[in-house]
Amino acid sequence: MPQTPNPTSNPTQKIDGIEHIIAVGSGKGGVGKTTVCANLALGLAALGHRVGLMDADVYGPNVPLMMGISDRPVAVGDRIQPLEQYGLKLMSMGFVSPGDKPLVWRGPMLHSVIQQFLRQVEWGELDYLLIDMPPGTGDVQLSLMQTAPISGAVIVTTPSDVALEDARKAINMFRQVNVPLLGLVENMSYLVIPGTDQRMDVFGTGGGKRTAEAMAVPFLGEVPIDPEIRKGGDTGRPVGIYGDTDERAAAFMNIARHVAEGIRSQGGPKGPSFSIGE
Repeated sequence: MPQTPNPTSNPTQKIDGIEHIIAVGSGKGGVGKTTVCANLALGLAALGHRVGLMDADVYGPNVPLMMGISDRPVAVGDRIQPLEQYGLKLMSMGFVSPGDKPLVWRGPMLHSVIQQFLRQVEWGELDYLLIDMPPGTGDVQLSLMQTAPISGAVIVTTPSDVALEDARKAINMFRQVNVPLLGLVENMSYLVIPGTDQRMDVFGTGGGKRTAEAMAVPFLGEVPIDPEIRKGGDTGRPVGIYGDTDERAAAFMNIARHVAEGIRSQGGPKGPSFSIGE
């Protein structure tokens, strides 16, 4: 059996043109990590930043569907040209291997393709490259974090105890490899019952904020259960494209502001000025 490459044998080197890499991860699947990542990327772009989105969830690459694009990337010389949609530069295994055929690869092959996505794609000049990480705390995640100069990580969870238990594992994983935690996002926080102002806490309440406080990481905000968010992702028009002009994107815009502020506190891109809402 081939041996999994040792991530530490490939030192982290800055990728030309990319100012900051942000990893968006989760301890488990099914918490809406890709939804948050895609809309966060769009929110940062709406704030005036140059943004790329790399889909590293190679076994379940949902970025093509969510962003409404399914073209195949081309190479110019030895450089892969990213696709572009809604002002973002995009790369995903879903562009290379589209359809319902499963990807049955071992660790070394996954390591190789992720390094290609990072270092052989013509990303150009970016303030932020967001990486939609695979769920969990496995080999792919570790390899990526130890070979890419990641500026910070965002953890996505739901309020349920099961999701929060795994979110804590993800936080500890990032800490073990010395990746700064930009904060935790609580997705599917609550449902506003249609036709009323009544809030229903489907998966519990307040768990994300309590966990963030207990783990000493910033709490970036809540994203409600909203049929428009689901519809946007399923139809290739995520709500983040509306920016500050639409209340459907408000939660993601607020999270984008928090993330940008966290990066700025580390000396990241200055960008446009704004105040962070509660």
